[in-house]
Amino acid sequence: MTTAGTRWLAGGLLILTVAALAATAGFGVAIGDPVDAFAFAPVLLAFAGVGAFVATRRPANPIGWLFLAEALGFALGVATDTYAKYATRAGVTPPSATWAVWLGAALGELGFLFALALLLFPDGRLPSRRWRVLAWLIMAAEALLLLAAGTSSAALQAQNSAVLVSPVRLIPDSLADPVVNVIQTAFIPLCLAAAAGCAVRYRRSAVDERHQIKWVAYAGLLTAVALLICGIVFNNPLGAFLAVGPLIPVAAGIAIFKYRLYDIDLVISKTIVYGLLAAFITVVYVVIVAGIGSLGSGFLQAGSRPNLGLSILATAVVAVAFQPVRERVQHLANRLVFGRRATPYEALSEFAGRMGGTYAAQDVLPRMARVLAEGTLASHAVVWLKNGAELVAGACWPADPGPPQRAALADGEPPVIAGADRVTLVHYQGETLGALSVSKRPGENLTPVEDKLMSHLAGQAGLLLRNIGLTQQLQAKLTELQASRLRIVAAADDQRRRIERDIHDGAQQQLLAIAAKLAAAESAAGQDEERERALVAQLKAETSGALQALRELARGIYPPLLADQGLTAAVITQANKAPVPVKVDAGGLGRYPAEIETAIYFCCVEALQNAARHAPDSAVRISLAEDGGQVVFAVTDDGPGFDPAAAAAGSGLRNMSDRLAALGGSCQVDSRPGRGTTVAGRIELPDAAAGNGGAVPLAGHMG
Repeated sequence: MTTAGTRWLAGGLLILTVAALAATAGFGVAIGDPVDAFAFAPVLLAFAGVGAFVATRRPANPIGWLFLAEALGFALGVATDTYAKYATRAGVTPPSATWAVWLGAALGELGFLFALALLLFPDGRLPSRRWRVLAWLIMAAEALLLLAAGTSSAALQAQNSAVLVSPVRLIPDSLADPVVNVIQTAFIPLCLAAAAGCAVRYRRSAVDERHQIKWVAYAGLLTAVALLICGIVFNNPLGAFLAVGPLIPVAAGIAIFKYRLYDIDLVISKTIVYGLLAAFITVVYVVIVAGIGSLGSGFLQAGSRPNLGLSILATAVVAVAFQPVRERVQHLANRLVFGRRATPYEALSEFAGRMGGTYAAQDVLPRMARVLAEGTLASHAVVWLKNGAELVAGACWPADPGPPQRAALADGEPPVIAGADRVTLVHYQGETLGALSVSKRPGENLTPVEDKLMSHLAGQAGLLLRNIGLTQQLQAKLTELQASRLRIVAAADDQRRRIERDIHDGAQQQLLAIAAKLAAAESAAGQDEERERALVAQLKAETSGALQALRELARGIYPPLLADQGLTAAVITQANKAPVPVKVDAGGLGRYPAEIETAIYFCCVEALQNAARHAPDSAVRISLAEDGGQVVFAVTDDGPGFDPAAAAAGSGLRNMSDRLAALGGSCQVDSRPGRGTTVAGRIELPDAAAGNGGAVPLAGHMG
């Protein structure tokens, strides 16, 4: 059948059901019986409406058609019976009334198809091939009921219709009556067997299908409880069925179409809470007002309002005990519905409360893993942190004493982690910061509620992991700052020892030699003129040598040319002394604070010495420039190069990095085997120094 055909058929059956209920209402009002007029309308409209909705959108699912058949058959049965009552009350029973009651009684037997719908719920298929016998038994019993109802008066008498004699009596009533009674009684175990099939399906099904069954089971249980209470307390079970009976088809429709399917646990929990609270209030009033009132009727009651004081007392007891009772009832409901795990709200609240006061990774990450494990009832939960192109386990619950696990991270896709049932990436502002993973016990699946909880925890964890990352970066910078300070102190100590050694081995020895020759010249004065002149000439030469050594030593400490003429002139002068050809490009460079010029000068000297040491046959180029409020430099050679990742940084590179980092700058080394080496650095200029208009740029270019 086409889609349009199924819609027309489902719509036609729905219209017939509504028409039958309208006729029932009309005849019921005419005979003055409002119960017959409107009693069954809510239940039957619910079955018919849901059945039509399912049939038009899931035509292959027989449950919609079964609901429509049940609703139409029962509606026609009620309508024809009400019509017969109307005709009988008028004093005339026309043949049409007899035939109408006969038809309605037969169609009313279709209500037993609910057992088949229960067996086929929710996808319209049997739980397994073994359940075909039960399905055939239900259909055979339904067929026998229709046959007996159509060929005897058994159905009319069982339903206590207005017309008790069938116009069609092919089977004697003496034979049909016991058959109908037996079959109708047999539908009780058949319905129980269908419910058992539903339970078997629940145990074998996946998460979604379990929640579908939960919806109908919840509605059925609520209806059964209402029937029991109304039957025992008010002796009116039919009223309860008419009031809560529509919940069954509505719940079935919600389950089939999965609308808000995953909120069923919350719905059940709230129902348990409100039901137990209502029972508590009822018990308090019954015990205090009825119990104590009856026991003390001889001396507590006086006047026209005997129970006013007890009513006030009961109200006070309820008001005082309500909140503690509600908390205990909520805890009980949560344990019944969610088991040993925390509710999603409790897990999120606990997570937010615990995480609010600290960002230490060693404290936060284990707590996050524990909340995740307890909220999802997982046997193992892991919080992963991004480290480059992979994920590293930051914390596990239960704690894992072994080495941290690692997992490759694909672009934008959760990785496949061995043993994990679900992996959820943690993002913050579009950046992947880590992941959450859980592993359930064998035979257990992650429920949609737990899946949603993981998504919510991942959403909250994004900002947290971001803060943890920033905190770790700050701690790393502080650690590096402390280490660089130690290196600077050590380098200064080494520099002082070198100066002391150079003075001791150079200028000091030269000065001692000069002193010795002065003593010799003093002893030769006036006695040996030739020797005196030779000693004076030697003293002049050695004094010049000592002075030159002291000047060289002073240039190593701080070159005077750097202070007098600036960075460009000092670098060009140093380049002229290099053992390798050096080209300096420093167009437009001006004067800057002394600490900036000193740091860049010594970095260039260190890089130039490294190039001369490791690439003696190469040409070197030094570039100096001001770019965007920064002074930048680069020292490039075309030597053999090296792999910076494989080679440990030497003291020279560390000294350069420390010098620049002390001024807020940075240093990078770019090199590849066979491609040469470039050492580059930059220092941010202070606002006052960036606009130094009084300085005259010193241009220089040397090949």
